[in-house]
Amino acid sequence: MHEDYDTPKSIGSHASFVVVHDTRLALQKLAKFQRSKFLKPVVSITGSNGKTIVKEWLGQVLSQKYQVAKSPKSYNSQVGVPLSIFGIEEDHQVAILEAGISKTGEMKALEEMIRPDLGIFTNIGTAHQEGFESIEQKALEKLSLFEKSDFLIYCKDQSFLAKIIEENFPKKRLIAWSDEPGEDFSRSLKLLDKGAKMFLLKSDLSTFTFQIPFKDPASLENITHVIIAALSLGQTSESIQQGLNHLKSVDMRLTLKPGINDSLLIDDTYNNDLAGLKVALDFMQQQRPKNRKILILSDFLQQGSPEKIYSSVSDLIGSYNLDKIIGVGHEISLLANYFPGRFENFFSAEKLLESLNPEQFSNDLILITGARPFGFERVVNKLQQRIHGTTLEINLNALTHNFNFYKKLIKPETKVMVMVKAFAYGGGALEIANHLQTMGADYLAVAFTDEGVTLRKQGISLPIMVLNPLEESIELCSEFNLEPVVFSSEFFKSINNYCHSSDKKLSIHLDMDTGMRRLGFEENQLDELIDLIAKAKNVKIASVYTHLVGADEEIHKDFSIEQIETFIRMKSRLENCLPSSTLYHVLNSAGIVAFPEFQFDMVRLGIGLYGVEVTGKYESSLRAISTLKTTISQVKILAAGETVGYSRKGSLPQGGKIATLSIGYADGYDRRFSNGKGYVLIDGKKAEVVGNVCMDMCMVDVTGIEAKAGDEAIIYGEQISLKELAERIGTIPYELLTNISTRVKRIYYLD
Repeated sequence: MHEDYDTPKSIGSHASFVVVHDTRLALQKLAKFQRSKFLKPVVSITGSNGKTIVKEWLGQVLSQKYQVAKSPKSYNSQVGVPLSIFGIEEDHQVAILEAGISKTGEMKALEEMIRPDLGIFTNIGTAHQEGFESIEQKALEKLSLFEKSDFLIYCKDQSFLAKIIEENFPKKRLIAWSDEPGEDFSRSLKLLDKGAKMFLLKSDLSTFTFQIPFKDPASLENITHVIIAALSLGQTSESIQQGLNHLKSVDMRLTLKPGINDSLLIDDTYNNDLAGLKVALDFMQQQRPKNRKILILSDFLQQGSPEKIYSSVSDLIGSYNLDKIIGVGHEISLLANYFPGRFENFFSAEKLLESLNPEQFSNDLILITGARPFGFERVVNKLQQRIHGTTLEINLNALTHNFNFYKKLIKPETKVMVMVKAFAYGGGALEIANHLQTMGADYLAVAFTDEGVTLRKQGISLPIMVLNPLEESIELCSEFNLEPVVFSSEFFKSINNYCHSSDKKLSIHLDMDTGMRRLGFEENQLDELIDLIAKAKNVKIASVYTHLVGADEEIHKDFSIEQIETFIRMKSRLENCLPSSTLYHVLNSAGIVAFPEFQFDMVRLGIGLYGVEVTGKYESSLRAISTLKTTISQVKILAAGETVGYSRKGSLPQGGKIATLSIGYADGYDRRFSNGKGYVLIDGKKAEVVGNVCMDMCMVDVTGIEAKAGDEAIIYGEQISLKELAERIGTIPYELLTNISTRVKRIYYLD
């Protein structure tokens, strides 16, 4: 052990430590060594879109013939790739590794670790463009992954990308496909009522026909890459078709859903390998405490010797303290030897479904994971809470990205308080607070005491500041270890009286009014405040703060500076009577960007965490964390002159087609979006609101759009800017986020 490093005595004698100067570099060197020991084919995938879906689908197709190792989820980064490589075992016959970058210079390290034999370049686009000078530079950087590959698969019809590839690689190493004749593979498609038929003509005139279970252009492009890769690896067309039969156009995501009787479901119903299982179990471990932790798991298909694979499975799941394990399949029955009394086996999903009584579960955390042929989505459907046709999907990876973005803007020693008031800006306070706790936030802030009580009852242990406490809630603050904001002498006296009479201690936060003129102590009230502090023996001042009025707008910069200067004067006086542990903070999300030199001890992160950068300076650096979706209830044909909805406000003068959506102002879809002010996306196309938004539904113009009952409509998300929608009706993104009704179910996922 290096003399400059100390380890806790409790673990020092039970573990060995390797001290390195750069942990990421050391991890990558270990991965390079591990990769060098694997002498079978390695496929790597990069591009702007479709990487993860191509990787997952290719893994499922190849698993009909081979034992496949693949990157779990979106493990495609400088750290994710080495972790993926560590999952490759000697029994695997092929490995599929995804590679993603966000700036120049990153691909070199990935190439040295992956060293792919076969490459797939899905496409090139403008996503994550901020790390590159041009789209051409980004394409070349991504292409460097394949500089030593034997072959590279790409679409010739993407002319910009194809030109760059062909200028930098010899033709003998390229496998091009196109919808035009003359390439290595020529593709033609026949769209059917359900799915499509694909014909592939190889340059040696051999032909292949495949039945595809979907027909949207993106999925067809992705599956073409998959099929050509499988053919290039020697898989027969019959075996490929068997794999295609099990594919569904599903989200390849780890999803947290509300279950029956206050249970939580983790839906991982497309996954079937050890690496993915570990990711899902880690995600399960991060969730707030529940009554029981239950795993529903299928047979592992095409993974090698059953004795060896289930020994590894038992080693893995044994460390997660599961209360119950339900196995589905024949080989998985081997787990009964490892978990007597906790393991129950069903030979088929049908047998499980017959036996499954949802009432057996109450306040449980249930992970459901298995191979596609078992159809575990049926298990999820049986156990999940009945879902309103409108859902709000929250991307926890995007939340992490935004949190880390702001962390990079502040000093390492600066603490971060995160606002989870107003139901976490509409996103759902419990799950978001829990995720923030695992990410390393220092403080949470809620608006009212009952919000804090709910978080405490659900296992949130971070310090919690209550912004608007009432005098009658002081006892609750004490009972649940909540820290109220004190903004007046009268309220300070009430808290002090409570602490004195009950002989209890309470931490509080002092609000300084430097210009908001809303709540808080003014500068001329400091003498009285200092006197109160001196007399309050059981009251601890956790922090002193103020709130900037206009940090999001340059026009208010001088006023913001005046506020900060006032706060500094107030701080200098209060420091004389407060302990050195007292925290001082001024900056909100906008302030972190506009005034980074005034971070003090802590910053308060609010709207920025949820993907809205109000100053506009770093708007492209944040990710939208939530997508509001609904479904089409019915499609109607309208004749010219017919009207739509209440007060006959809507019409299509030339006639056309409308779709009725199951969302209205009771769900939080603002009535001001009526009559063309708002629009949604259906099949990737804009559909404007027709007529008035109703309480539970609204109508949109789908003339010229392929739409039917049950189809999905995007209300807002990455493709529809919340900022733009707010501007259309003269409001701010905060209002749209916080107005989403609690009857809209929140679904959380890792992409």
